[in-house]
Amino acid sequence: MSDRATRLVIVGAGPRAVMLVERLLARRTRAAAPKLHVTLVDPHPPGAGRIWRREQSPLLKLNSMARDVTVFTDETCTIAGPVRSGPSLIEWAERVREGTLPDVDIADPDLDAELRALRGDSFPTRRLQSVYLDWFWRRTVAIAPPGVEVQWHRGAVQWVDDTVDGYEVALADGIRLPADVVVYALGHNGREPDGETRRLLAASAHAGLTYVPPSFTSDADLSVLGPGDDVIVRGMGLAAVDAVVLLAEGRGGRFTRSAEGALRYEPSGREPRLHLGSRRGVPYRSKVSSEVQGDPPIREVLTPAAIAKLLARPGTLDFLDDVWPLVARELVWGHYRELFTGHPDRVTTTWEDFRATLREVDGDTAALRRAVAAVVPDPLDRFDVPALDVPLGTETFADAAEVHQRVRRHVLDDLHLRTTQERSTAQALFITILLSFLALSDIPTERWSARSRATDLPVTWHTFFSYVASGPPAHRLEEIVALADAGVLRFLGPDVTVRIVEGRFVASSARVPGEVVTTSLVDAWLPGSGAAASENPALRELATRHGREVHVADDTFTGSLGRIDVDPDGRVIARDGIPRAALFALGPFTSGMEAGAFTRPRSNALSLRQTDRVAGAVAEAVASVRVARRAGVGAGR
Repeated sequence: MSDRATRLVIVGAGPRAVMLVERLLARRTRAAAPKLHVTLVDPHPPGAGRIWRREQSPLLKLNSMARDVTVFTDETCTIAGPVRSGPSLIEWAERVREGTLPDVDIADPDLDAELRALRGDSFPTRRLQSVYLDWFWRRTVAIAPPGVEVQWHRGAVQWVDDTVDGYEVALADGIRLPADVVVYALGHNGREPDGETRRLLAASAHAGLTYVPPSFTSDADLSVLGPGDDVIVRGMGLAAVDAVVLLAEGRGGRFTRSAEGALRYEPSGREPRLHLGSRRGVPYRSKVSSEVQGDPPIREVLTPAAIAKLLARPGTLDFLDDVWPLVARELVWGHYRELFTGHPDRVTTTWEDFRATLREVDGDTAALRRAVAAVVPDPLDRFDVPALDVPLGTETFADAAEVHQRVRRHVLDDLHLRTTQERSTAQALFITILLSFLALSDIPTERWSARSRATDLPVTWHTFFSYVASGPPAHRLEEIVALADAGVLRFLGPDVTVRIVEGRFVASSARVPGEVVTTSLVDAWLPGSGAAASENPALRELATRHGREVHVADDTFTGSLGRIDVDPDGRVIARDGIPRAALFALGPFTSGMEAGAFTRPRSNALSLRQTDRVAGAVAEAVASVRVARRAGVGAGR
């Protein structure tokens, strides 16, 4: 019997891939004699990968606080594999400062200064996060048990071939890596332009216009936007905020604070003039910095019993019809529980009495607003989901100046609500929506209707969740207001549409008179999903050869989800519908619920549970290779 090591090749080396390796090696002990050779293939350094690589602007930051970032499991994790704890990002920084992590040497003076000043509530740069992820990679390799070799190969996978013994992984540089087990652990990837983007690219090229299509901001070519150019920016999420940062402070402008504490922007003169608009017309809600001071948030509407009742029904579940009303009511309960128990001086009745009122109104927004107005004097303490989701409602505006001031006022109100302790209801809302997100993971994927899987969950719900819970740091919105006051940035308002008329981009809103006419347009959002249309050749091949995209069909929707079909353990479903025993996929391009990679500590995070589950299945596949080799037969693919 051959004593050669079992060969595992992982396509990708970002945080998701390294976290998978850590979970895989956590299962191995000194008694695990079979040798294992793990190779991660990625053109970008392991740990950080493409998105978090060090070679990007120091102005780009995480939208998470340092205390809310970890790559390690902990005692809250309900996982099959062993828990191996480790420091969160802020704990890691503290240990580096104390000198207890001698294997971290930061030669870059700017990064070193950032680390020395980092606090738990700081929003670190992506560059500093890359150092943390690099350390995690090196630590994972350093404590690998005997018989395990882990290495990174700098390169790009082009395709994977089936062989008699397993697989051969073909790289762009001509190297071929033999493999017994292959895991695609890619993060976010771009894709070939879709219909509207393709049309805009062709039309703008024909008219000689400047168009920056959806892309990862750190990779976008913003140099095509000249000083003083009027630029329409569609989108007001994280990608748009990053673009604004790079086009303002990244062009040499600087922020200063007056003696009264007001933030001011001093232009460099090299900035373009930015005109921001979107469907909502307002930026994503800022991150929250308050703390809950009333009763702890709990699920009282979208409970396990409520989910069990839904699952007991025959047929599929529709997110908008069956589940969204429960989520919306849960958010209302979360906000008012904190208001009534944490700030009883600002209401005129008790939480016990108001809970009865919430049961009576039962999702009727008009009735809720009447009931709230009677017992909650301060309008800023009042809450309902439609007002949260569409803060400009159905308002119309007299002119561009009025809508600009209205959006500016909304941003300032949002900053007050999300960053002051007296408005700690924002923190309760944040925790409640996280609990709701986790609750949805208890519903098996196959129970959702086709429309829910295609649109409602990945688009409607994900966008709403991101808008409420995954917005920019508060200081970024304060900077946006300062840019607006400096004349560098203008708000276009809601329901903005863009068309090309007589060789120019024209942006308008049916609710605001007038138009903005420019020669430059930036679509500031991330590329959509679509494995078969991915810019990554390995992912395209996985979708069209080894696996398949998920297709769904019922009376609500028919079509492809653009995601690779995998079973709950991450095994790639072959084109004949059978899971492949030694081919796995993990990440946002798969049919599993998207949960990111790194996560908040002590939250029993879905991402850690997913990664551990896939690692368990990969460990079984690795063991099966050894058993099959002893028997003198193929391990099966």
